[in-house]
Amino acid sequence: MIYEARTYRLAPRGVPEFIKTFGEAYEKRQNLSKLAAFFYTEIGPLNEVIHIWPYENADDREKTRAQSVSDKQYSWPPKVAHLQEHMRSEIFTPAPFSPTFLSGDKGPIFEWREYMIKPGALPDLYESWAKALPKRIEMSELVMAMHTDAGDLNKFVHIWAYESLEHRAEVRGEAVKKGIWPPKGPYETLQTQANKIVLAAPFSPVR
Repeated sequence: MIYEARTYRLAPRGVPEFIKTFGEAYEKRQNLSKLAAFFYTEIGPLNEVIHIWPYENADDREKTRAQSVSDKQYSWPPKVAHLQEHMRSEIFTPAPFSPTFLSGDKGPIFEWREYMIKPGALPDLYESWAKALPKRIEMSELVMAMHTDAGDLNKFVHIWAYESLEHRAEVRGEAVKKGIWPPKGPYETLQTQANKIVLAAPFSPVR
């Protein structure tokens, strides 16, 4: 399984129109293949939307995308080009310890954290995560953990679900206090860290 994460920066105040138009078009498009998630930023780089598509492999992605455009019954892509200022596509592979992309009512607050890892250091990071994760996910759910296979390489993304911003602060504080999190490991493997708080569109499978 691979995931394509498509991140679009939109014109200011363009998110509501984008979600409405995308959601209407997705009603037909989902008959061909379904989203894993659709997020939009609440804190961090504003006016971003992120739609994530699961595929069996690269061939499945290529065939599905071609069919979605060529077959008029899907009315795809949605007519949102006038709102888009920048587009980025990345292909991710799930981490060995990651759940299948969660679905259902898990949020409504999601934290998207992305780390740039030094080349060759991902196995060490994954080893430390695999040891620490079981106790951490008892506190709040991990939606997905994955690393890039195409796009900005050596990027590790993990997405966490919370009931509220207060719940996020409580969980993270308790995890540090009890020594559960962050994982014990070689932090020299990390080059940069960034995060953003995202919300889910009404039609997102995880919300």
